[in-house]
Amino acid sequence: MNTQTLMIQGATSDAGKSMLVTALCRWLSRQGVRVAPFKPQNMALNSVVTEGGGEMGRAQAVQALACGLKPHTDMNPVLLKPNTDVGAQVIIHGHAIGNMDAGHYHDYKTVALKAVLESHARLVTNYERVIVEGAGSPAEINLRANDIANMGFAEAVNCPVILIADIDRGGVFAHLVGTLALLSESEQARIKGFVINRFRGDMALLQSGLDWLEEYTGKPVLGVLPYLHGLHLEAEDAVPHTPEIARSNSTQCINIIVPVLPRISNHTDFDPLRLHPQVNLQFIRLGDAIPAADLIILPGSKSVRADLALIREHGWETAIKKHLRYGGKLIGICGGFQMLGEMIHDPDGLEGQAGSCNAMALFDMTTTLAPDKQLRNVQGTLVLNDSTVTGYEIHAGVTTYHATYEPAVCLSHGSDGAMSADGSILGTYLHGLFESPAACTALLGWAGLNNAKPFDYHALHEEAINRLADTIAQHMDTAQLYKLLNLEMAAS
Repeated sequence: MNTQTLMIQGATSDAGKSMLVTALCRWLSRQGVRVAPFKPQNMALNSVVTEGGGEMGRAQAVQALACGLKPHTDMNPVLLKPNTDVGAQVIIHGHAIGNMDAGHYHDYKTVALKAVLESHARLVTNYERVIVEGAGSPAEINLRANDIANMGFAEAVNCPVILIADIDRGGVFAHLVGTLALLSESEQARIKGFVINRFRGDMALLQSGLDWLEEYTGKPVLGVLPYLHGLHLEAEDAVPHTPEIARSNSTQCINIIVPVLPRISNHTDFDPLRLHPQVNLQFIRLGDAIPAADLIILPGSKSVRADLALIREHGWETAIKKHLRYGGKLIGICGGFQMLGEMIHDPDGLEGQAGSCNAMALFDMTTTLAPDKQLRNVQGTLVLNDSTVTGYEIHAGVTTYHATYEPAVCLSHGSDGAMSADGSILGTYLHGLFESPAACTALLGWAGLNNAKPFDYHALHEEAINRLADTIAQHMDTAQLYKLLNLEMAAS
């Protein structure tokens, strides 16, 4: 069996696959092992741009960071970005090849597997170990044919698998045993152990269940990971439902609202705000009551015209314009920025039926969607206070201004975005706008937060990854991990 590669699969979605891969990557990297992350196929609207100008899932970029590496598209060779309930843009080795419905992509997976295996081969050539993240669950019977994301990949490269399940959502033994029962004999043999995630309580009360599980399945429990309160790890795709931190009533806060559009993209842009001790950020579902706020942020979208139509249908455009009349501030990012112009044209039907639509007319500009996507990492200065900002662009729109506006950001290749004449609206294509402490502080001050304190999001992120690695060392059977990875115990 290929012990250079270890795969983590989950009994359910959100079982902790991304977390465990991130933790193992940092744990191994600490010991001097040259390790790289890998996810054969990722379906997510949170993505990043690599140095080579390719697009990949953001979760794998975080895992690369845990390894001390720069993200590379070989770490996520197939990225699916849903643009309807039954279709997605397909990105192979960092570049979009077109849109496919589910049936078409199912047939295409035999081609996608070639790209997956090419990337994996390059990683095992360049790194000592590769830690692989599965997708969803390997027991999804309807997706077994031509599978490239779970056991189909594991069988193709002949690697061992660890199965993780979330005890916090209940039914953990049924999840593990049921998943195992739905696999073929060769796939069952490939699973070398279980990990139980998010446990809180008395371990003594769990032990009888662990003993039963090991006896019933003949497979070891490699670890029981505790529920890590206050841990922040960027979400692969799902929008968070609850605030990350509790705030003291004595802390001056600013209220920020982000509407959750059906095809919201890169909502991780707002993690530095969610975690900021002076920010009360709420994700609001369309149709919910709109609370009073100092700032509304329109996020990126994979289907700008369709999401704009829903904003109108649910009364958000009216609410946004009322918010501005009463002195509130507005930011549009990427697709949200495009919504602030006069018109959005999609002559090639890139995001649905070809055509045009009226936008909110808050900037005198028009956007035309084009087949060639703009993918680049950028650095520049925020016009508000000349603070340094770094980020990335991922968009297919070309925006033409019909009036002169002060830009939002000055970048090395030119200006980006716009500020309204009255200073109440800011628009930009830049993702990552709030990750720079000085820029974030300036934007919060512009939005109405007096005495905004600097907040180092990257330091908090690094602390979380180290905390995960500590959890591996404390709560997993590291001797078994060394054995699975064919590593010498002396490495510890």
